[in-house]
Amino acid sequence: MGIIIKEVFTKSDLKKFINFQYELYKGNKFWCPPMKMDEMNTLSKDKNPSFDYCEARYWLAYKDDKIVGRIAGIINPKSNQRWEQKHIRFGWIEFINDVEVCQALLKTVEDWGKERGLNHIHGPLGFTDMDNEGMLVKGFDELSTMASIYNHEYFPELMEKAGYQKDADWIQYEFKIPSEPNEKVEKFANIAKERYGLRVLEVKKSKELLPYAKKMFELLNRSFKDLYGFTELTEKQMNLYVKQYFGFIVPKYICLVVDKSDEVVGFGVSLPSLTKASQKCKGNLFPFGFMHLLKALKNSEIIDMYLNGIAPEYQGKGVHAIYYDFLTKSYINNNVKLAITNPQLEENAKALNVWKHYDGRQHITRRCYLKEI
Repeated sequence: MGIIIKEVFTKSDLKKFINFQYELYKGNKFWCPPMKMDEMNTLSKDKNPSFDYCEARYWLAYKDDKIVGRIAGIINPKSNQRWEQKHIRFGWIEFINDVEVCQALLKTVEDWGKERGLNHIHGPLGFTDMDNEGMLVKGFDELSTMASIYNHEYFPELMEKAGYQKDADWIQYEFKIPSEPNEKVEKFANIAKERYGLRVLEVKKSKELLPYAKKMFELLNRSFKDLYGFTELTEKQMNLYVKQYFGFIVPKYICLVVDKSDEVVGFGVSLPSLTKASQKCKGNLFPFGFMHLLKALKNSEIIDMYLNGIAPEYQGKGVHAIYYDFLTKSYINNNVKLAITNPQLEENAKALNVWKHYDGRQHITRRCYLKEI
């Protein structure tokens, strides 16, 4: 029997779509299982405000009556307009080690794109930059993070066999937390604070950050606007992310840099690693999964760095040194041993330059593929 592609229409099929990933990586010690509830909310049209302007369809691949792959197709008109492109996105792609399954899934999205008058397909991408993106091409034996994609080592090879080529790479670093603050970074931070009248927002409780949450996302829109594939977040999306993520924040691992008018001009957001806790709860918050996450938030030797951004008018003025200096000192004071950076575009030299001051290594690379259709 050949490969059969079936579109996902029902809630029951959407659960199968989500659960396939957990079967594919069962027992893999490097994979960080996403929370099933979050996956369901992201993929549901009545839960995700991205559907105010995006279209999406999901498919499952069957072989011998068994699910062997999945894929999502996304049309993001705002992104196409911003970048003057006619692209369709693919995401949430998983498949067994079978080139025919891989090609059948991708062709399904390609055909939908051609039907809609589009001429290129690229991915893995989500609805927005807040979704996980970029296929793993280096670092298969490195611990994954909650804010990133993990996939088997055969994925890139099969993508190339399907005619896909590199369009952009994101890279990540792992660095050891020093026993003392880095003097050069501290010096740059102090100069920037004095020269531009900036300060770090000092808070002890997460609720003190809430008045600044929306400002942070508004700054993210401005600072990310020229980065690969970025689409500005709407107010509804900002409100959702504040509600979804600010319950997990740990104030001592977040740095907001503000000016004399109390406006956010830079930020660095990090969190204790939730990978081991996610593996223990297997993507289920209930009945007891949340306990593993809460325990991880209180004590961790590994920190995941999720987001950072600087207002365009302050870029190149040392603001990044302010939040890296603050966070490094916080890591030292809380006995953190390792920090994993968020994925950053390889050509974004300004963002990557800071790591030369730390004992680190570039250990993970993720790729967005492109193909003409």
